[in-house]
Amino acid sequence: MEPEPTPGKGLGARLALAALLGLGIAAFFALGLHRQLTLEALKASLDVWRQWAHQRPVASAAGFFAAYVAVTGLGLPGAAVMTMAGGALFGFVEGLVLASFASTLGATLSCLSARYLLRHWVQQRLGPRLEPVNQGIQREGAFYLFTMRLIPVLPFFAINLIMGLTPMPTRTFAWVSQLGMLPGTAVFLYAGTRLALVESLSDVLSPEILTAFALMGLFPLLARKLVSWLRVRRAR
Repeated sequence: MEPEPTPGKGLGARLALAALLGLGIAAFFALGLHRQLTLEALKASLDVWRQWAHQRPVASAAGFFAAYVAVTGLGLPGAAVMTMAGGALFGFVEGLVLASFASTLGATLSCLSARYLLRHWVQQRLGPRLEPVNQGIQREGAFYLFTMRLIPVLPFFAINLIMGLTPMPTRTFAWVSQLGMLPGTAVFLYAGTRLALVESLSDVLSPEILTAFALMGLFPLLARKLVSWLRVRRAR
């Protein structure tokens, strides 16, 4: 179990962190960046981004990685579109590496922020009620987290926040999150690689595009089947 912040100690640092996070979120919306993280905006500017990625491969990969970490770390909307953009700009393999590690780093930073800012306050006021939850997390937390990542019944940011308030070790949170998010990341990346091929309305009905979006639709069902199978295996 990781140490909790002592009440009163580091209050200034926690307030500064909360202010920094708030400013980051406010700036994102004030600058209109949320309007850029849509499928329509991606399609409209795809050629420009692809040219930049071709001319400056290292800078573009680093910029994409940093932007992805910022979006996921702050819990901002647009992670799915960014994942598709990774496939469109960098291809499936490179995009998968970038998006997978960036999403894991962003989720871990978000979890740590919630833990540093709120965990002691929540545990202090709801400690007795949370004890069964804490024990469950210590006993089977990795599987619970894996299930939530594989079947995202809660928003990405909400999972980070909830896990930040539990005693789950950061290392466990990181590797389970990366493993659980990998299938969904791969599906959206594949859709992104096919999206880059759409030049006309007739292309939307191509086998590649239909396959990509069929996978996006079928993934939740396949994930539920996998989780059910894992639960049966664990019960034996």
